[in-house]
Amino acid sequence: MRREKKLTRRAYKQGAAMLMAALLCGCGAQKPWSFKTDYFGIQLNDKGYITSMKNITVKPYREFSPADKPSPLLSLYDSQSKVYYQPEQADYDKRAGIITLTYPQGQVAKVKLTPKDKYLKLTLQSLDNRGGVDAIQWGDYYTNIDNLLGEIIGVARDTSDAVNYAIGVLALDDNTIGGTADIEGDAPPFEYIIHTPDAKQWPLPSDLHEGQKFSLGGNGISDVAFYAHKEPYYRIMYGNAAQVDDKGRIFLNYQSRDRTKPRQVCYSLIPHMQANIPNHIDVEPLPGVDFIGSSIALLGSPDSTALMDVIQTVVKSEGLPYPTVRGKWIKDPAAYSPDAMTGQKYDSIIAYTKRLGFPAVHAYDQGFLRPDRATDGWLDEVDERRKPFKLASGRKSHKEFANMAAAEGLMLGRVCITNSLAPGTQDASPVPSDSLCSQQRRKLVRDLTPEDTLIYIDDPTYMEEIASWEGHCPNLNMIKIGKELIHYLGVSDKAPYRLLNVKRGYWGSSPTAHRSGDVVEKLQVTINYGYDGIIPNMALQDEIARLYAKIAKRSGLTLYDFDGQEFLFNNGHGYYSAKRFFHTLFDYAKQLGVPYIRFSGATLSEGSWHYQSVWNVGGGRNLYDVDTREWGSATSQGKDLRDVTYSNYYPVSFGGNFAIKDTSTVEQYEHIEAIAVGYGATYFMGINQDDVEKCPQKDQIFKTIRTWENARHANAFPRSIKKLLMKPEYNWRLKEWDDGNTWTLYRMENGSPCQEFTLHRAKGY
Repeated sequence: MRREKKLTRRAYKQGAAMLMAALLCGCGAQKPWSFKTDYFGIQLNDKGYITSMKNITVKPYREFSPADKPSPLLSLYDSQSKVYYQPEQADYDKRAGIITLTYPQGQVAKVKLTPKDKYLKLTLQSLDNRGGVDAIQWGDYYTNIDNLLGEIIGVARDTSDAVNYAIGVLALDDNTIGGTADIEGDAPPFEYIIHTPDAKQWPLPSDLHEGQKFSLGGNGISDVAFYAHKEPYYRIMYGNAAQVDDKGRIFLNYQSRDRTKPRQVCYSLIPHMQANIPNHIDVEPLPGVDFIGSSIALLGSPDSTALMDVIQTVVKSEGLPYPTVRGKWIKDPAAYSPDAMTGQKYDSIIAYTKRLGFPAVHAYDQGFLRPDRATDGWLDEVDERRKPFKLASGRKSHKEFANMAAAEGLMLGRVCITNSLAPGTQDASPVPSDSLCSQQRRKLVRDLTPEDTLIYIDDPTYMEEIASWEGHCPNLNMIKIGKELIHYLGVSDKAPYRLLNVKRGYWGSSPTAHRSGDVVEKLQVTINYGYDGIIPNMALQDEIARLYAKIAKRSGLTLYDFDGQEFLFNNGHGYYSAKRFFHTLFDYAKQLGVPYIRFSGATLSEGSWHYQSVWNVGGGRNLYDVDTREWGSATSQGKDLRDVTYSNYYPVSFGGNFAIKDTSTVEQYEHIEAIAVGYGATYFMGINQDDVEKCPQKDQIFKTIRTWENARHANAFPRSIKKLLMKPEYNWRLKEWDDGNTWTLYRMENGSPCQEFTLHRAKGY
């Protein structure tokens, strides 16, 4: 009897242990583990790899995960050794929703996976035994989609009617950024790759292959000359959250870095060019910015509804930036809108802009707005004594003219140079701030008098490099010692090491005495051509972001054209820096009671995608030639920017374009608006008062543009109609009904209708 009891007791203990193990595993013994949303299903194997990604809205389910390319859920990266670690074992606790990943070097990561109705949320909760791991990477998530890659936000799209599906990744925190963990500078190198969106329509020549890389055009400075390849398979890259392999298959990745550690990077914004050789920077550590907590949304859905259904849901549910205009999310194609661009005469611009139905007036003649904290946001002094806006009724300050525009529901804007600290501004000169971004820090090894030009330093390493990551302009090559700026070019190649071609008291700073052992800071800078400036460190950059919010509040500017956004990358923190800048600006603006800031820029990044309304770079025939009906008749700029923006669910821009002149016709603007609605395009319409008044058809042109824009904002154009509007060979005419909710669209041939479509205001618009 005693033996029977002992056996029973042992069996009970074994059973309890097995039960506890099952509970700890969340009854997740069924492998591979499956997770799904309303539209998307994935499978994860016991090695920690995604082996299946399916469209579950069709029968049979369509598979998008290549059999030869399983996708690691989470990779680890050691930047010192330049080694990736892939998971080798996975366990799943269903009850807690925790995936435990084990790696070959003993690292153990815990990832929380939360299935939502329309996406899967993944969050890194911990990493034990992290060793030399200083970055993590979500993916590569491989797909068999070979159509459109959205490299800025990380999306693979098949827009065909037969497939109509998209798979994407969206970062849910600022320190999770697009791209792989091994990318220098955490920002994209601007370059071309070879990728055809349709191998049947545009087959690759025998001397090219998928994924092949090419330099941009020009001299590395002129942003028009960059665009040098009109062939459709030359795809310019403005990000790296989506890439292609040698078979043209699109894969996605996001990374997050431990930014608390010092590191050095060697980077060029525009590689492969003699004018833009990489140079070195010791990157500033940022306390408290680590990869633990990194989070993404993994999504799949029909492409036709991905933006407004799934991505919008992610953005709203996860508290990501959600700017709205006229009550609509700025990413809603129905919210896309041109703006008016003017200069010199301002008497009629508000009336013109209101008639057109545009939201903003861009004061293009005012030149660069340079961030100067000395203004404290008052561009025309506190008493508004400056009056830069000329009207027949008298000159107006920024605030006065902005108030005139606001009374008609319009915004006022200026072009600015983002974070470039220009000479003469508070933080640059004549007394430079101690919060500037430096590429290297060295030490003086001899005392200096105010007159000395022989500057001896302890270490010449990298001091011969001309500063900046773009252009490398010799006149901006400078060091800072104390409160003095000093220009130099070159360093001696033998000890004792000294700087060459020295100019003391640069940019109006005061030559002063310095002692041996004082710190010599080689400053990170911008480029020439009016952008001349010094890059701030991160803390000062935060203050510059808040300054723009103050300007919006105190001087009435609520449209910013942020030229030189790439300067946000120059501190070595890449996309994180850009995300932090705009997050800080918009948060502080909200604190100040500024309801909306509309902004455009000459580039687009994963850091600005959520906030930026318009892409504004160049214009005229470089972007869209209304006469030849060609995307970029002079360069490939139009084609390049069209493909980037369209792939990333973002409005393409025609730039500054389509000015009304005495020869302008209604037919031209019917075509412009049709292409704009079809592709989801915006533009800055050049409006010169004298030219407008000389145009015989001005009133009809105003009415035509307003009709199209009213229908656009009513979301009256279904997907099938937009595809027709994209065809440049077609001619159109749009008529608005008296009810304001209905439109008749005519396709025209030889001046007469050949097709007719009735359009209606969409529900909720």
